[in-house]
Amino acid sequence: MSQTQYLKMLEREIQKINKKIDFKILQGQDYKREARDHKLLLKKVRYNSRVSLMNKLVILFFRTNIYA
Repeated sequence: MSQTQYLKMLEREIQKINKKIDFKILQGQDYKREARDHKLLLKKVRYNSRVSLMNKLVILFFRTNIYA
């Protein structure tokens, strides 16, 4: 499984959990377990989509207009 496929799968899982949380909020039920799962999935997405400091500097350098 490639990293993009993995991230898409995580996004789908997050959407499923969001729907469960929304339903439970409307029903007035407790949703602690779903909130914990949501938090863990978000942490996985952030970890797998992080950009190194060097990449950020290169992007910042080439994004700015040096001729202005």
